[in-house]
Amino acid sequence: MQHLFIEAYNDKDLSRTVSRYSRPDLLILDELGYAPFSKEEAELLFQVLAERHERGSIIITSNLGFADWTKIFGDANMTAALLDRLTHKAHIIECKWDSYRLKQSLKKRS
Repeated sequence: MQHLFIEAYNDKDLSRTVSRYSRPDLLILDELGYAPFSKEEAELLFQVLAERHERGSIIITSNLGFADWTKIFGDANMTAALLDRLTHKAHIIECKWDSYRLKQSLKKRS
């Protein structure tokens, strides 16, 4: 998704791309934080999520706690504004268990 926004930005097609990701009833962002965003990518994702605020559902999975999200987006103010929108009326499910994949790998070695 990150590269998609930058390509749209470079092709002067940004508003159509933001609109495209703002329309679905459900937007799923899996593994947010796996790779940090550039300043431009973070701003573009913020635009999409701000546009969706109270319009459509969003599911986000991440291995990072909210306190670490500034590392993803690089800007404390933008991260705070984004979290304010995302957590408003949200259902936050925090999972604290060992990785299923890690358990399977360790089991195979035994």
